[in-house]
Amino acid sequence: MHQRPPEPKPLSGFEHVARYWDGVHNTWAAKILPGELYVSTQGEMIATVLGSCVSACIRDRKLGIGGMNHFMLPEQSEHSSDVWGSNPVTQNSRYGTWAMEFLINEILKRGGRRQNLEVKLFGGGQMIASMSDIGQRNILFVYNYLHNEGLEIASADVGDVYARKVLYFPDTGSVKMRRISNVKNDTLMKRETEYSRKVKMEDMEQGDSGIDLF
Repeated sequence: MHQRPPEPKPLSGFEHVARYWDGVHNTWAAKILPGELYVSTQGEMIATVLGSCVSACIRDRKLGIGGMNHFMLPEQSEHSSDVWGSNPVTQNSRYGTWAMEFLINEILKRGGRRQNLEVKLFGGGQMIASMSDIGQRNILFVYNYLHNEGLEIASADVGDVYARKVLYFPDTGSVKMRRISNVKNDTLMKRETEYSRKVKMEDMEQGDSGIDLF
């Protein structure tokens, strides 16, 4: 039986992310929801469940410093506010452009180097046929973003009609992923639908976003 080590202190700016002890993998873990991201330098696991959202898992393969984001929309609307508030991690990480830039910059800020970055992508499933395919837009966005940044994709599992549970270990780069072909409850769909409605309402208050949400 593994002895539980003390809970590592989260990096500054990530204290709001829910963390727990995972007894199956014998490690401390962070669970991120839509619009969140998390970076670790201490060998933690990062977990999320994806529907139409996309997560990028990025790390410095030599230092073992890395993290995961979880974004709902490809780009920020030109009408959306640029005022991010006191904690930018909770303000604009719903947007792929910001979520990617912030995640990469957090890794570089802690000693990572661009030439050592390893990128893995997950999500973007079209969960309900009647929904606009925001998942496909997220996939196209992140592929274009990485191409423009000159970053190669080490592996990816995106698209189709599956939800996905993703467990990421930044220190080793290992990923455990399970496709969920039969969602037995609607928790995931409710979460993404409610989140997308919240985002849509915020953008409507600031102007037409030009993005057709669910």
